[in-house]
Order: sequence, then structure tokens, then C-alpha cells
Amino acid sequence: MYEKIIADLKQKQYHPVYFLSGDEPYYIDLVTSFIQTHVLNDSEKTFNQTILYGKDADAATIVNTAKRFPMMASHQVVIVKEAQEINDLDQLEHYIEKPLGSTLLVLHYKHKKPDKRRKIFKSLMKNSVFLESKKLYDDQVPGWISAYVSSKDFTIEPKAAALLVEFLGNDLSKIANEIDKLIISVDEGTANINASFIERNIGISKDYNNFELHNALGCRDVLKANRIINYFGDNQKNISIQQTIGVLYTFFSKLLVYFWIRDKSRENLSRELGVNIYFVKDYQTAAKYYNPNQVIRVIELLREYDLKSKGYQGTMVPPGELLKELIFKILH
Repeated sequence: MYEKIIADLKQKQYHPVYFLSGDEPYYIDLVTSFIQTHVLNDSEKTFNQTILYGKDADAATIVNTAKRFPMMASHQVVIVKEAQEINDLDQLEHYIEKPLGSTLLVLHYKHKKPDKRRKIFKSLMKNSVFLESKKLYDDQVPGWISAYVSSKDFTIEPKAAALLVEFLGNDLSKIANEIDKLIISVDEGTANINASFIERNIGISKDYNNFELHNALGCRDVLKANRIINYFGDNQKNISIQQTIGVLYTFFSKLLVYFWIRDKSRENLSRELGVNIYFVKDYQTAAKYYNPNQVIRVIELLREYDLKSKGYQGTMVPPGELLKELIFKILH
């Protein structure tokens, strides 16, 4: 949807109201930034571009601003950031239904899903360019990274993309910013970003990370798994037990699905598991060391230790010790 919005804006096909919402701020910021930067030229912005903040502006102020006619320009732009903080948002309904055609009113509604049962949101869905920016699942982020890097005329290895997800999580703005910085550091004449480059430039340990941990567990490499966990225990400020458990939960959940897939061709496994074909071999290997009942038990352990890591029932064991317990139980 955001691609269509940007394409229309580039063609100067403007709409009176834009409602940009959802729990993924990246696309909301992307569209807002484009409107703020490109709809008006620098001389027009002085009198025709207004930025308001929801916590400081009420509906009357927003409507009065939006109803002004542009001065020496074809349009005016009114951007309301943090629109989720507007106390009387419902009072915008009449304007939304009959907006001024020469105004672009942008409602920047971040980190919160609109309650579509409310009349104001029904009106916005009907009468505005309505963007709902949804958070990507962790297993969708590597594909997004590949597409983003490709848009910069580079390529990235699957393992390198996986390492970025591990280190940066699923915050797309943070990932895009980091990729932009990485691309500047790429040697001239090089168009591919590999895992070694990521390790050197972001500070991820080559041998001691969540990616290597689930590989070690997948092939029941006790020595390697214990080395990684001991490293995690010594570097607890930089290691999140919840993130580690989340990575392992994703891996073993997909491994459980693997057993019930009839067509075990690499292409079909990649499609059914939702992973890059490069990583299919990890599941093929793990399936040799675990049966479905063992995987179910591992998933139960991961849920149990996720609760313990959050202090459930007064658990006070340090994260490093919890991880050691968890990994021991998985392996043995």
C-alpha cells in the first residue's frame, strides 16, 4: 500500500486526508517524510506547511489550520504528528467527510492500532488515504532486508541478513539506518554484503551468537552449545535471554512443522517453512537429531524458561544461569 501512496505522490496525485497508522513506524515515517519534503518547494513551505503535535493540538486547532487556503501555492500541507494523542479526535469527523481540496492533512498515528469500530475511524477508512502499517514477524524481516538492500543496488547473503535481524531485531527504521551506514563502508567494486562484513562492522561475534547457538542445538553439538552459553553468561549486558529464547522458539516451531510436510524438496520446504532456501539444510540436519515428541518437549521448555526469565512465580535466577539450565535440558 505504501508503494502506491508514494507512486501517486510522485505523480502529484494528492488527496485531502492521509491517515497513517499502525505499530510499524517505518512506513508511516516514510510517507510523512516524502510529503513533508516533496509536495511543496522551499519557498512555498514558509507559509503553507504546518507541523502540529497531537498532545498539544485539539481538533478545533487542526480543523482551523486545515481550512486555510494556500498562499502563492496550489496546496498547503498540515502534518499532525503523534495524532494518537489527540484527546478529541472524534471531533475531526465533519472535516474528514468534507475536507478542503487544496489541503493535504496528514494524521501520523503511530504505535497504536485504530479501533475500527469507532465512527471516526470508519470515516477515515472511507474518506482518506488509509495506511495500516503492520509490524513484520521476525521470519519476514530477512526477506525485507534483502529487498531493501536490492533497492540500493546491492545484494546480501542470507546468513548476513539473519545476523542483522539477530542484532537489530525487527525495528525496520533501525535496520534501514544500519544498512545505509554499512553500504557506505563497502569496498568500491563490491556489490555483495556477506556475513563476515556484518560481523566486522556491527560487532557481532562470529562464533558466539544466537544463530550459531540454534545451529549447535540443531546438530546436538554439546561442546559448541556450551561454549556459546558460557560466552553469553560472561556478556549478559549485551545478551537478551528473551531474544535468545525467541530465536530458539522460532527455530524449533518450524522444525515441528517440518516433520509434517510431505514434499521434502528444498524448494517446497523453503516455501512451507517461510525461510530462505539457504537455511533449509539446518532443518534437514536437526530432523536427524530430534523426533517430533522431543521437539514438542523443547518448545515446552522454551515457554517455561521464557516465563522464568520474566520473574514468573518469583524466579530470581540470573539470566545466564537460566540459559545454562535451559540448554542442558534441551541437549539431555
